Amino acid sequence: MKVLDLRCSHGHGFEGWFASNEAFESQLADGLVECPVCADTRIVKLLSAPRLNLGNAKAPAEAAASPAPAASSARVPVESSPEARWMRAVREVLAKTEDVGDRFADEARKMHYGETEERGIRGQATREQTEALLDEGIPVMPLPIPAALKETLQ
Repeated sequence: MKVLDLRCSHGHGFEGWFASNEAFESQLADGLVECPVCADTRIVKLLSAPRLNLGNAKAPAEAAASPAPAASSARVPVESSPEARWMRAVREVLAKTEDVGDRFADEARKMHYGETEERGIRGQATREQTEALLDEGIPVMPLPIPAALKETLQ
């Protein structure tokens, strides 16, 4: 299994796992590799140092006693990157809201005017519908959802 560091044309960094370099190149050529943040398919493979286990590794006690690398040379953990924090926030919104699809504007109005119970909703609205909601004093906010989060992950 090859784990590659990748980046889209918008600068979002992410990892990709592939059976081989050939599998990555084939999927990339077919447009199957996309950024999990913005769904961009213009992906480049970043240079990365391979990790080799050669049998001369330090014993666990020695490894714990070794000084940590300087902060300037340490890689930022993927979990704390802006992209990872944004993906967690989007996942939380998806988990805590009801998808009303293209009925979003109607449902938002019903809640605003007390015709139905208030709850967290998400869905699709045209620019005109969004502007009309804002004109009526109904707060709405666009939230682009990455394609990777719209489907069940395997």
